[in-house]
Amino acid sequence: MRSLRPDPAPSRWRYRYQRLMLTPGFRRTLRVGVPLALVTLLVGGWLAQESNRLMLRETAQHLREQFENRPEFMVAGLEIDGGDADLEAEVRDVMPGDFPVSSFDLDLEAMRLAVSALDRVESARVRVVPGGVLEVSVTPRVPAAVWRARDGLRLIDADGVFVAPLAARADRADLPLVVGEGAREALGEALALTEAAAPLAARVRGLVRMGERRWDLVLDEGQRILLPQEDPVRALERVLAIDGAQDLLGRDIAVVDMRNEARPTIRLNPAAAAAFRSSAEVRARQQAE
Repeated sequence: MRSLRPDPAPSRWRYRYQRLMLTPGFRRTLRVGVPLALVTLLVGGWLAQESNRLMLRETAQHLREQFENRPEFMVAGLEIDGGDADLEAEVRDVMPGDFPVSSFDLDLEAMRLAVSALDRVESARVRVVPGGVLEVSVTPRVPAAVWRARDGLRLIDADGVFVAPLAARADRADLPLVVGEGAREALGEALALTEAAAPLAARVRGLVRMGERRWDLVLDEGQRILLPQEDPVRALERVLAIDGAQDLLGRDIAVVDMRNEARPTIRLNPAAAAAFRSSAEVRARQQAE
């Protein structure tokens, strides 16, 4: 009787298993996907408990605080550069006052905006420098003129931006005085006129904006030069040229009207005008006789 030998061919299921194991995607799923799914299930089950989530948050917060409060991240003081004592006091008022503090707790951009919003500050830079110092570098606004507003005197810069209040005109006699509605908006033109009027600097009292469209240059003794809306600097230079040649502004003249460039006119002081009329009447009688 012949003995029965086992069939060497694999069974159907074993054959299918071997085929699957030859598939790269299936092997990758067994090596990565199944362990990852098990870990996800375990972590999800652990996080499903409120107490576990609370413990995890507290641990993360504690580790974060430990890291942020390391000595190399602490800011111990404030240094302000670029302003005088008054401006420094204003900057300190808007900066955090509690030191030491972690640099992670400082919002540098918000502090920069707060400092830049001060009237006397044109621009600011805030940074943490080595040594644990919060450095604030400010560029102060430079007063260019005195503006007489309805409620008092104000210092303004070359752009017409408010800088600071002024107690008395004599405190900044070195700056030109501008008055009137629209004076701040046309300050660039006023500064150009001030520069052109340098030969009369000792006599200039200020510039008045008229109708928000043109300027009057006011001199001592009540004299005024009425300047046109267009090219007022050239009109003023013309007056100065006549004054240099004929001492125009040294006479009893109240107003020099340059609003009509083709026909400049002058207005005498009342006393001078009366004397001129009297002289004219005398000459007229003499001619009649």
